[in-house]
Amino acid sequence: MLKLSPDAAATVAATAAVVAEHSDQITTQFYQDMFAAHPELLNVFNRANQAVGEQPKALAASVVAFATQLVDPQAPDFTPVMQRIAHKHVSLGIKASWYLIVGHYLMGAIPQVLGDAVTPEIAAAWDEVYWLFATALIAEEAKLYAQGGVDPESPWTKYRVVERFEESDEVFSLLLAPLAGEIPSHRTGQYVAIAVDLPDGTRQPRQYTISSGPRGDSLRVTIKRVRGVKGTPDGQVSGWLHENATPGTVLDVSLPAGDVVLDESDTPLVLVSAGIGITPVAAIMEDLSRRQPDRTVRLFHADKSHTSHALYDGLRRQVLAMSDARAQNWYEQDAERAPTLHPARPGFMDLSDVELPAEAQVFMCGPLPFMQIARRTLMQQGVPSERIHYEVFGPDLWAQNPDD
Repeated sequence: MLKLSPDAAATVAATAAVVAEHSDQITTQFYQDMFAAHPELLNVFNRANQAVGEQPKALAASVVAFATQLVDPQAPDFTPVMQRIAHKHVSLGIKASWYLIVGHYLMGAIPQVLGDAVTPEIAAAWDEVYWLFATALIAEEAKLYAQGGVDPESPWTKYRVVERFEESDEVFSLLLAPLAGEIPSHRTGQYVAIAVDLPDGTRQPRQYTISSGPRGDSLRVTIKRVRGVKGTPDGQVSGWLHENATPGTVLDVSLPAGDVVLDESDTPLVLVSAGIGITPVAAIMEDLSRRQPDRTVRLFHADKSHTSHALYDGLRRQVLAMSDARAQNWYEQDAERAPTLHPARPGFMDLSDVELPAEAQVFMCGPLPFMQIARRTLMQQGVPSERIHYEVFGPDLWAQNPDD
């Protein structure tokens, strides 16, 4: 069990509220300083998340939650959050040596924001918090690299695009196979990162769910081309892949990662998704229809329209092939055009009146506001919070406070 020294624990307990109040400013300043001194690290961090402020907020929330656990015995266990962060880092090829850089600039940002209020004792106490946080992550990440048989100094593997499938106007799937060696083992529900060299000379990674079940010789990712809204730019990586990833293209792909995976039990499953959040659901259904065709499954999916509903045909076949699988879709537009065999409800998803199997485990994937509403509704339906699991694309701003 990780513990602060007695003096540091007292100092952190006394200053945690002030640090938490200014944590977003501290992490924003940290990223500015670090990237100014080490611009090469911009090739690891998602620039879009930096631009909208999501990455600084996620880091701030994580450090504060970790510190709170160290000084408050009643605080929620931080271990699941730590494991989730480690999986994200491994998919991005984060190296242990980078934690020295992060620590230097993160600790340097605290006095920049809080000024003379940061005494040597306060600085030392929060430095101790950071290094407990960092060493725990380094150890967890080293374990994941070792289990995957990957050298963290060379974390990317060359894959060739074998086939490409157009799922809708904005969504496409890529079937990938390694140039050499075998597909690393992965669990249904995990994701990989794909790193591309962009025309402006920068390199950017993005994480995409493996939308197929374990196959042995290839894996499938399903990607939505991100279009900018309200002045935000279009997605760089998804746009590049949309234009350039054709059969024969070679891509840098990470070790499969992710801690929200299909279990091996026969417990009923409720799968809740929206938009491109359908990708892990597709992987789960492909796996279940082959290995557990009698498992009770309920699928609830929301989309703009039937034409934008990616992977629909495969999911429909899998639902029909299973003895106790049912699906219900909601479409914001043209719900009446959905196939009559699986009629869709118009408008936004509403789970308040759906029939749920007893003792079901729930898996959700989609935009954060969508999942927050779905979670509240399911809990009102009597589903315990510990049975509701989720995957979020990008920085997890919900992990520390899922009830918010």
